[in-house]
Amino acid sequence: MSRRKRNIVAQRPGSLVYAFLAVILLGSLLPLYWSFLIGSGDSSTISDQNLSWIPGGNFIANALSVINDPNVNFWKALGNSIIVSTVVSLSVVFFSTLAGYAFAKLRFRGSRVLLVFVIATTAVPTQLAVVPLFIAMSDLGWTGTIGAVIVPGLVTAFGVFWMTQYISTALPDELIEAARVDGASMIRTFWSIALPAARPATAMLGLFTFIMTWTNFFWPFIVLDQNNPTLPVALSLLQASHFVDYSIVLAGVLLATVPLFILFVAAGRQLVAGIMQGAVKG
Repeated sequence: MSRRKRNIVAQRPGSLVYAFLAVILLGSLLPLYWSFLIGSGDSSTISDQNLSWIPGGNFIANALSVINDPNVNFWKALGNSIIVSTVVSLSVVFFSTLAGYAFAKLRFRGSRVLLVFVIATTAVPTQLAVVPLFIAMSDLGWTGTIGAVIVPGLVTAFGVFWMTQYISTALPDELIEAARVDGASMIRTFWSIALPAARPATAMLGLFTFIMTWTNFFWPFIVLDQNNPTLPVALSLLQASHFVDYSIVLAGVLLATVPLFILFVAAGRQLVAGIMQGAVKG
């Protein structure tokens, strides 16, 4: 066995690490199971002093109540959330990678000052920009449309910073110089060299952006109406009355998390493989 393989075997985590990770996993799954427990009961389940940890049999009925509720407009909201989250994620990944490549590998006057300014914008609370942003969307006639949710999130300062840091260390300057010697243009170099090299970081950024956009409630709640909502805004209508049936509300919350589970199952292996590939190259 080579020295490198012996070092890898020696660095494998022990049983204590796996036990710690198992505790964290159980702690993460507990809120989901509790939501399923309440969502599978009835309106009196949450106030039951002798709550059983065995799920009831009403989850499908509660889920159908959410889907068929005329005030929720579930399928419209689901379609809007898919469109908004997908478009925003792809846009953030592309433009953040493009900007990160420029800041990390291109030399132009004022690049560091501009990067610092971009990073400094993350210190500004989102709430401060709500009023001018709403006025701008109103002047454009976009209020009530999903364009008002998509356009402000097409690129993020965190995404630019994330990709700048990754590309500056993961992409050797020699590869860029070799591409230029071969006659590749700047865009060709970015598309064929920088973008594949940044794949692990883009996978992480795309996944986190999709999740944050999918669960975003504050801005869509302000700029959209109940006739054209995203899923979090639509589910908020389940507790708009004086009496809140938490079994229905939590059944709707679990329905909203199903696409995220599907995303993790579909992209989880590729995401981990991309991260490991980037780590080996690093």
